[in-house]
Amino acid sequence: MEPASNATVYIVDDDAEVREALAWLLRSRRVLSEAFASAEAFETMLAERTASGLMQRQPCCLLLDVRMPGGMSGLALFDKMVERGDTAGMPVIFLTGHADVPTAVATVKRGAFDFCEKPFSDNQLVDRIQAALELSALHIEACRARHELQDRLADLTDRERDVMRLVVEGLPNKLIADQLDISVRTVEVHRARVFDKMQVKSAVELANLLRAAPPA
Repeated sequence: MEPASNATVYIVDDDAEVREALAWLLRSRRVLSEAFASAEAFETMLAERTASGLMQRQPCCLLLDVRMPGGMSGLALFDKMVERGDTAGMPVIFLTGHADVPTAVATVKRGAFDFCEKPFSDNQLVDRIQAALELSALHIEACRARHELQDRLADLTDRERDVMRLVVEGLPNKLIADQLDISVRTVEVHRARVFDKMQVKSAVELANLLRAAPPA
């Protein structure tokens, strides 16, 4: 497996031997990992790093034990993550020693990336981890693109936004001028500024940019 750059795999399992085995497996594939003995410990870390803005800057995924006695279960942690929208950037791979088809189906429908039964094949698990990290990387890139687009849009004046909207609708400069009650020359100036600020060279490119990374 070619590891994603700066990727981290989080491991949450109450069994120390399982945590150590998974960490060793990931080290053998040159993938960073962090292990937690409980869902509560992982939640504390996640809250602290989210508050400090350190999360979602690099690809990551979560290997999560389904049943952990004495505290929050893996399913309960997953529910919290789904409610917060965490699973989009941090795909969850459930690990369980108790085959439970209905639970597996339900969690995957709710957004879990996969459901693996212990003992699992190292190669198959690593393949799923890599796929999860690639999905996380795509999510991070999409978020970055949206934020960048928001910054470009924020730099537009109200009149430039008006012109941009009509340009994207495919109207020629003359019709834009008529609709906005301004001169064609003024439309041309605003159009050029829009293209410059949005870093595009054509109306088609502008439309594709707005469609591919719509503002949040």
